[in-house]
Amino acid sequence: MLRSISAFWAKIEMYCASVFAGLITLLILLNVVTRAFNTSIYWVDEAAIYAMAWMAFLAASSATHYGHSVAVTIVTDYLPRKPALIFAKFVDVCVLVFAVMMVWFCWRWFLPLEFAKVGFDPETFQSNTFNFIYAEPTLTLGIKKAWVWLIMWIFSIGLLLHAVSNLLTVHPLDEKVDAA
Repeated sequence: MLRSISAFWAKIEMYCASVFAGLITLLILLNVVTRAFNTSIYWVDEAAIYAMAWMAFLAASSATHYGHSVAVTIVTDYLPRKPALIFAKFVDVCVLVFAVMMVWFCWRWFLPLEFAKVGFDPETFQSNTFNFIYAEPTLTLGIKKAWVWLIMWIFSIGLLLHAVSNLLTVHPLDEKVDAA
């Protein structure tokens, strides 16, 4: 069941990442056209950068589910099947530890309970914690950066889901060991 939830979430992540990829293309084309007519739109560059960040984090999380993450396999390619399986599970554990740490870092960064305790008032929150995450605006778009940085929560929770799913799923190498 967890594997199917992970697969469903990975599909949503890839769909959203592809939407952001299209948005990046449109924003860059808009930028090229407006600059050609000497009427640049100043917020387009920043919007394209944020769209690229969202695309990259969503795609990276979903790549963990599909096993398409960048990997150096020079060692595991030459290992016998059982040690290769152990090594693959060790990598899954490392990804899980990283995902847990990312969730913890997001918790420490956003401080959601403290923000709720002050009634979601950014000024009171920042005076109590010296954390300006909910008050700082983006340079040209004028939206709060917390909305842009929300991708860190989405990435961390998605990565955690995929890491747990991968750890509990029979690895393709394991099937080869059983067949041997």
